[in-house]
Amino acid sequence: MVKLHQIEEIDAFIHTHEFAFVYISQPDCSVCHSVLPKLKELLKSYPDIVLGEVDGAEIPQVTAAYQVFSAPTLLLFINGKEYIREGRFVQFQKLAFDLDRFYTVLKKA
Repeated sequence: MVKLHQIEEIDAFIHTHEFAFVYISQPDCSVCHSVLPKLKELLKSYPDIVLGEVDGAEIPQVTAAYQVFSAPTLLLFINGKEYIREGRFVQFQKLAFDLDRFYTVLKKA
């Protein structure tokens, strides 16, 4: 997992990695603290997906730049384009299904 500390780092992270997963949280968010370990565990099945963590309190511009309205917000970018967006209460079964679908199709291509 890569910690991102500036809005420019987020943009560079998204455009540097084929599969860039951006996790946006807030320090006082109890849901954020419970979702992150589950997300890390899920992403172990997808070795090409790189996880970047953003503290929304540290980078308040992230809300406007990526239209983030709740914490946590999970964004998957593939080749710089957003494909998955999950917010607040993450349905991990659906997320796993969506990740598998995109990952499998694009890795075969």
